Amino acid sequence: MKYGIAMFPSKEIQDEANSYRKRYDPHYALIPPHLTIKAPFHADDNKINELIPEMRKIASNTKPIDYSIKKVSSFAPVTMAIYLKVEPNEQLNQLVDQLYSGKFPSDMKHPFVPHITIAQDLVEQEYSDVYGRLSMVKFDFEDTFDRFQLLYQLENGSWTVHETFKFGGNEA
Repeated sequence: MKYGIAMFPSKEIQDEANSYRKRYDPHYALIPPHLTIKAPFHADDNKINELIPEMRKIASNTKPIDYSIKKVSSFAPVTMAIYLKVEPNEQLNQLVDQLYSGKFPSDMKHPFVPHITIAQDLVEQEYSDVYGRLSMVKFDFEDTFDRFQLLYQLENGSWTVHETFKFGGNEA
């Protein structure tokens, strides 16, 4: 089965992202706006059952992560995707590093760029128009992630939560 690990932003940020995604993201109906912290990977039940205690341990030792979004950015010319740029954050980088080490599959295909996708699979002209317009918009979001989710992909391509891991779960 295909799994991934993500964090979902606040409703306010999801609403903002969805205002663009419903028009510019063909994956809009497959998963809510999210920040991927471990790219999709394949695992059988035994492997997932081995990883879940590791995720619980990581979450219990992680403090809530403050983050901010100030602008959009893009992966062009590699891909015509536009995203809300989550400002660089050492705590977020450390969490991602843990999810690519130890018992976890460690095949990171691309460097970690914290982002929430709002447009993808655009043709070049549409990409230029949308990115040009959105690059002039100033976003001002401050929020905190207090959990991450292990997701799995259904046969129709949509993603659903398998388990949620709350940060600081073992604190008194």
